[in-house]
Amino acid sequence: MCLMSTQHTSRRDFLKTVSTATAAAAALAPAAFAQNDQAAPRKSGIKLGLDNFAVRAMKWKAPQLIDYAAQLKTDSLFITDFAPFEKFDDDYLRDLRKMAADKGLQIQLGSWSICPTSTRFKKDWGTAEEHLALGIRMAKALGSSVFRVVLGSAEDRSTPGGISARIADTVKVLKSQRGKAIDAGVKVAVENHAGDMHSTELVRLIEEAGKDYVGANIDSGNACWTLEDPLQNLEHLGPYVATSSLRDSAVWEYEDGAKVQWTAMGDGYMDLKTYFKRFAELCPGVPVHIETISGFARPLPYLKADFWKSYSTLPVTDFAKFVALAKKGKPFTTVKNPQGATREETEQLSQKAEIERSIKYCQQVLGLGLRG
Repeated sequence: MCLMSTQHTSRRDFLKTVSTATAAAAALAPAAFAQNDQAAPRKSGIKLGLDNFAVRAMKWKAPQLIDYAAQLKTDSLFITDFAPFEKFDDDYLRDLRKMAADKGLQIQLGSWSICPTSTRFKKDWGTAEEHLALGIRMAKALGSSVFRVVLGSAEDRSTPGGISARIADTVKVLKSQRGKAIDAGVKVAVENHAGDMHSTELVRLIEEAGKDYVGANIDSGNACWTLEDPLQNLEHLGPYVATSSLRDSAVWEYEDGAKVQWTAMGDGYMDLKTYFKRFAELCPGVPVHIETISGFARPLPYLKADFWKSYSTLPVTDFAKFVALAKKGKPFTTVKNPQGATREETEQLSQKAEIERSIKYCQQVLGLGLRG
């Protein structure tokens, strides 16, 4: 059941939809936000890693990222863009693979939009097909079993044809490189990114492209941007997950709907112990990569009818779970991070503080990681 069957709805239908979702939310038993941090964690057996976007302000190249990930005693390093690579040739990439392996790390690789009609698509690496082919080759040389890509962002839901048209365009690009991906032993992991796709829409994309070579890069923070409880998002995507970029989130109500603020792990309102218990069950062998992003709250004004022009196809039961999550929350007080002499230095110190606090929390409270 979707929230609305058409782009145009009467005020009566809109109010009835919101009322139905709110009533359903009240009947749900939302996950408890309080976490028992005092209990000694049991080792989960899940690899723990760093998504380099968490320290993007450092502008580190791959060798520096490898050293930093090893310093944090992680098991995996997820390099989700091409900027850290000084060269793209196989010999250079194989050297990085060995450098990481010598420090007990695996590398996973990612890049950005492969949807040629997305507002986020860039021609930096040629056509969408050329971009995808390059990433598959690089992933193979690095020893990465995945190559992360994205469709776009929430803005794509308002483009001609909506998100369904963008999904179709992305599936076409994926199918064009199916043979290369299968031959390389690389799964293309499409992320639920920046409010572009609800998890059910990403599942549809994967099924249409072919789950033999396409999977999901699950992002718990981005789930909130499509009005999903991260745990419900995991239930939908779990069987398809090939890799991850995860963070904690705070969700609370305001006069027009709800607000979402991403946080360091343990600072937000997610029931992380329940989340990772289910993650281990649904995504065996998949590493947990932490991608901390914070500092702003995103409003989701779902009590305004105009909001639904781009989100009319969302499942009402999933929306109800998100409403329940928001009702349980409270306005988030931003955690103070170190201040530097310049804006750039402040960003660097803040990002390092949040990822280091997050990795420590995952290791010491959640029992994630094989080495920490």
